[in-house]
Amino acid sequence: MKFVKSAVLAFGLLLLAQGSASAQTATPEPVRAPSAPFADLRAIGVALVIMGAAYGIGSLTKSAVESMARQPETAGNIQTAMIISAALIEGVTFFALIIILLQTY
Repeated sequence: MKFVKSAVLAFGLLLLAQGSASAQTATPEPVRAPSAPFADLRAIGVALVIMGAAYGIGSLTKSAVESMARQPETAGNIQTAMIISAALIEGVTFFALIIILLQTY
């Protein structure tokens, strides 16, 4: 149920951003070269990467907290491993975002 609420909230924020973008004053756009057929789908790729990273870090944290609750004496080791794993997930996420945003068609 939380995922559905989060998805609805994200969709609402997307609609709000679209509404505020169209409410701004219109300026003539310069003539651009024709774009590739799927050039506007980069935003979907960015969203998928961020949602995947958020899910991965969330499940990692959930598992780490559960294991620390079961064995408090190993909390330091578990926390260190969790932070290293979360940093690696974020690194891959940033790398994927750079590839998506800088990709030329």
